[in-house]
Amino acid sequence: MDGRVLQVNVSPGGVPKHSVDRAWIATDGLVGDAHRHRYVHGGPHRAVALLGIEAIERVQADGHPIEPGSVGENLTTMGIELSHLPVGTRLAIGSAVLELSGPANPCDVIKGSFRDGKSGRISILTHPSDSRMYARVIVEGEVCAGDEIVVSPPADDSNAAVFPLLDLLDDVDRTAWLAMWRAAASVGYDVRILDHGDLSAAACPELPGTVFNRAFGLRLVPIATDEVLDLYRAAGTSGWLIDGGAAGLAAGAVPAETVAVFAADVPAVAAAAPPTVDGLVIRDVDGFVDQQTWVELFIEAFEIEQPTADAWRRFERLLVRAHGYRQVIAELDGRPVAVAATQTHRRVAWLGGGGVLPEARGRGIQRALIHHRVMVAAMAGCTRTMATANPGSLSAANLEGAGLREVWRRRHLRFDPDGGA
Repeated sequence: MDGRVLQVNVSPGGVPKHSVDRAWIATDGLVGDAHRHRYVHGGPHRAVALLGIEAIERVQADGHPIEPGSVGENLTTMGIELSHLPVGTRLAIGSAVLELSGPANPCDVIKGSFRDGKSGRISILTHPSDSRMYARVIVEGEVCAGDEIVVSPPADDSNAAVFPLLDLLDDVDRTAWLAMWRAAASVGYDVRILDHGDLSAAACPELPGTVFNRAFGLRLVPIATDEVLDLYRAAGTSGWLIDGGAAGLAAGAVPAETVAVFAADVPAVAAAAPPTVDGLVIRDVDGFVDQQTWVELFIEAFEIEQPTADAWRRFERLLVRAHGYRQVIAELDGRPVAVAATQTHRRVAWLGGGGVLPEARGRGIQRALIHHRVMVAAMAGCTRTMATANPGSLSAANLEGAGLREVWRRRHLRFDPDGGA
């Protein structure tokens, strides 16, 4: 399926992108190219957009006014059915090497290229042969119109198959944290939130520490690093950049910790035999008294200090109402001894807030909580489950024992506006 570059396209932002003879492809995309929605396009994992002339001609045949470059692809190709290739496929073009990272979802910016604005005509969900594809840059280099494209299978050491899963898991994780931040803001805390889709961050000078001062999404959109750091400068509080990467280090952040991301298919975990703990009953939180019990157990199990403990007492009643959020209490011989929470989003169950009182630990309650929540997620139609834990910790061992597997390690960077430790 080797092919050629029909056209190289760039623009100062938006569409159409215009043909140029040649361009340099850097790690974050074509030099001289820009995007109207920088939080959606560009970045290391969506550096280059490609679309075949074959797909364009099929769309034209349906009566749509699409042209090369009009839907924002950087490289219009010929001779290759790009969206049929597996993620991780490598494309050697000129002196550059690209790696396909996934489909590009259509949006309203390109609706002018479609009859009645129906840009879904190039969605991979409805027309899998005609989708644009994103690629990351393995080797920087120059590309020219007419360059040969040499197609190779995914490399053995490629993480390409992991990144789409991470994109999904990051989105679900971020949704859970946003619900907590918004609940705290709703009861009067000064929680300053940035939310740009793939990028979400919060800063709260009243509640120092990582919980209310962290940023998700910089792995996908490192171009937003300065905006996130300005958030912490304005708030006068330290911030934690989740997978902050080279941009965060260059800006003065320092490594803080590494956290493992675990995931599994829900049916596989649900099919395992449940842990047996004599006298244990796990039930949903139901009513105001249960909510108070849940939050006090949570504070005690995680040894949450002031002022964050009082914040949890104030906003938990709102958090429990958030869409997709669910809390459970575990009772041992009738006495509440553990709590946990689940956030469901995009058919993924995020397992969070699992804590057991010290005197009840070592009996398998944490694994029982994991299995219970996965069973509930299965009944709700979830297909995947995820959680995070410190590598080598007891929590990590419990997740692995329940059937979840480590898929990634996030590097947390700490940024101090005053340069302090």
